Amino acid sequence: MTRLHELHDLGGQSPWLDNLRRDWLINGEMTRWLDRGVRGVTSNPSIFQKAITTTDAYDQQFAELAARAIPTVDAYWELVISDIVDALDLLAPIHAASDGADGQVSVEVAPALARDTEGTLAAALDLQRRISRPNLYVKIPGTAEGLPAIRRATAAGVNVNVTLLFSLTRYAEVIDAYLCGLEESDGDLHGRSGVASFFVSRVDTEVDALLEKIGSPEALALRGKAAVANAQLAYGLWRDAFSGDRWESLRQRGARVQRPLWASTSAKNPSYSPTVYVDNLIAPDSVNTMPEATLEAFEAGGIVARTADTDLDAAKRVLDDLSTVGVDLDEVTHRLEAEGIAAFCQAFDDLVDALQTKAASLSTGAGG
Repeated sequence: MTRLHELHDLGGQSPWLDNLRRDWLINGEMTRWLDRGVRGVTSNPSIFQKAITTTDAYDQQFAELAARAIPTVDAYWELVISDIVDALDLLAPIHAASDGADGQVSVEVAPALARDTEGTLAAALDLQRRISRPNLYVKIPGTAEGLPAIRRATAAGVNVNVTLLFSLTRYAEVIDAYLCGLEESDGDLHGRSGVASFFVSRVDTEVDALLEKIGSPEALALRGKAAVANAQLAYGLWRDAFSGDRWESLRQRGARVQRPLWASTSAKNPSYSPTVYVDNLIAPDSVNTMPEATLEAFEAGGIVARTADTDLDAAKRVLDDLSTVGVDLDEVTHRLEAEGIAAFCQAFDDLVDALQTKAASLSTGAGG
């Protein structure tokens, strides 16, 4: 049994891989990760931008699409959906064996739709229709405009991965959107589930910089504590929301909880343990999606023990202390949301530009 298996079997947390590449689907690397204990896969525009522009695994399909004069953006989605479908089929046995608890693969709506409720909903429904797999999660950004799209997509039967969450306030709204969506659905809810991706390491990156700028001993002592405390309080919020009469009525209809998913869990500060955002956020009914380097680090030296909710009072004190020294966490999380959207939009635009350049090159070559 690997440590990743122990994380699931003993810690109750599902380790997922935060990467998807066509060459891994072809050469067996993805299967090897599943054998080692990975139970799901997440993707985003940045991941696809890197995969498509740094390997030749997509060249043949793209050349065929370009030869048919398929518009570049449409060609992008054909490339992405091909990978998603292959990954979903590969993880289907995990989905079946876990009765739908794991085995999901996530694909994100176009990042430019993050502030567009109707566009996001239409895109989510279109991806659900085109891909049509029970283990698909459609990623919708957890912006204010995304909240009604999350609720309506959930009501329509789409299993949603809510992404780009940083704020406890927004997380509470996301949970409510999920519950409302289930309540608006008719009949049996078996097979209905979701995750809410709470981003971790970026909080420390931003907060640590502010603490160093403040420079007082009290401020400097708080470095490296904000992200874990914020996420631990998110787990406490989740634990309270998915109990009681409201949730029980939905559970009896067959629904699964919307699990908290820890995202951005690679340590950006080299002085921190490479598994700091795994070791300190383990608890039942949670997910941690990790890039391969973090998975390797956890396999080598991670600690499997329940840590996410063992001392929520201490986590609350960290946030109180941050406020006392002058860090406005609400302002930080608002900025991180905007920066996250911008980064995904940039990755998407860069990829489309690269594909357009490649299409022009293919056209010139064919003409010569």
